[in-house]
Amino acid sequence: MKYIKFLSVIAIMCFTSQLFAQSAKTSVIDIKVSSQCSMCKTTIEKALAYEKGVVSSNLDVDTHTVRVTYKPNKTTPENIRKAISAVGYDADDVPANPKAYAKLTDCCKKPEDRKFDHSGHKH
Repeated sequence: MKYIKFLSVIAIMCFTSQLFAQSAKTSVIDIKVSSQCSMCKTTIEKALAYEKGVVSSNLDVDTHTVRVTYKPNKTTPENIRKAISAVGYDADDVPANPKAYAKLTDCCKKPEDRKFDHSGHKH
């Protein structure tokens, strides 16, 4: 019986230390993006969900900042910025991919690039 209790304690200790080791292997970065609306949030977060090494992302549309939790042994902040650029958004100093930006809906583009204003009138 003592032997089973001893093994149980060892197993719990190993499991707990592995959880702490996994959480210590992630980093967090905040990236300024050229997002405009909730569609932008969906597009950017979806793109980052497919980026290798990204654990989670959350875009605050009001501050135009995406907080990304990632595994530094799997990706880099530069790769994360490139992934955001690839779907049409500026990411810090990495400009949006022009072809991807051109494909964004009007509401997702910068105000000066929109063909219509919010009332639906042409510029």
